Amino acid sequence: MIYYLVFIVFLIGLYGVCCKKNIIKIILGLSIMEYAVNLFLILLGYRKNGIPPILEKGMSVNEFAQRAVDPLPQALVLTSIVIGLGTLALMVAIAIRIYQRYGTFDITEIKKLKG
Repeated sequence: MIYYLVFIVFLIGLYGVCCKKNIIKIILGLSIMEYAVNLFLILLGYRKNGIPPILEKGMSVNEFAQRAVDPLPQALVLTSIVIGLGTLALMVAIAIRIYQRYGTFDITEIKKLKG
């Protein structure tokens, strides 16, 4: 059920990227898509009634492996957040430069970008 909601959030971001003409709205759509992928990765590592991935004294390794939440998706999401922040800063900087050069964020009005 929750995976369908993640897919819907991803589709909302995809709609923003594909159908909007404003550069800022396209950047927001990309960010929404990124958050949906991060949420999907976190949900992949989730276990109901799971314990944190820390081995306690007196717990066997087999019992720990059966009950522990997978830490790999959490590490991937942390890396993805840092990379996403860098790409977001780059996209905003490029959008600001486009606005300074052409005076608009509308991609249909920027005719001089054609090669």
